[in-house]
Amino acid sequence: MIGEKRAVSYAIKNETTTARNTKLAERIQNGAAQGSKKGNPAETGTAAQQKMKMIPYKGGAQPSMAMEEPALYGGDLFQRLSQSKFRSSFSLKTNDRHYVNEKGMDTVRSHAFEFIEKRLAPAVIPNDGKQTPMRGHPVFVAQHATATCCQGCLQKWHSIPAGTELTAQQKEYVVDIIMEWIGRQMKP
Repeated sequence: MIGEKRAVSYAIKNETTTARNTKLAERIQNGAAQGSKKGNPAETGTAAQQKMKMIPYKGGAQPSMAMEEPALYGGDLFQRLSQSKFRSSFSLKTNDRHYVNEKGMDTVRSHAFEFIEKRLAPAVIPNDGKQTPMRGHPVFVAQHATATCCQGCLQKWHSIPAGTELTAQQKEYVVDIIMEWIGRQMKP
């Protein structure tokens, strides 16, 4: 009898969770569809923003954890990155900080440029999305934190088209973003 009650309880919980997740997915899809349509001229500013349903997260608004949509975020790049649970989870560890202090920012910048040139700049990358390790060098950590780790993230977060070779200006932009993040991390 107790086992049956427990089984029924779990079934109800699963059904409730499934229904809640389905409704959440529908809300997100409706919000994204409304955001992509050109709205009624009368619906500008706050009225259009109120229609977009956002999920509160850590004092800010963020779309579902399952769907990262940077276009819905407001503010500058580093503010948008800080609103992503995945991107904001990265920080320089003690050994990374020690490496930067030991080698200096100029050397780390040259490493960043070499990594971008080799791993991100070519038009076709056979292992795109998996070419940047999660740790091992401060630049790798910074690439994940700043969404400059693969062409897909560059397209999604920085509007740099995937499948094309990076220009010199785009490479410089990516390295500048990485070094800015490392500089912010090195501050006490």
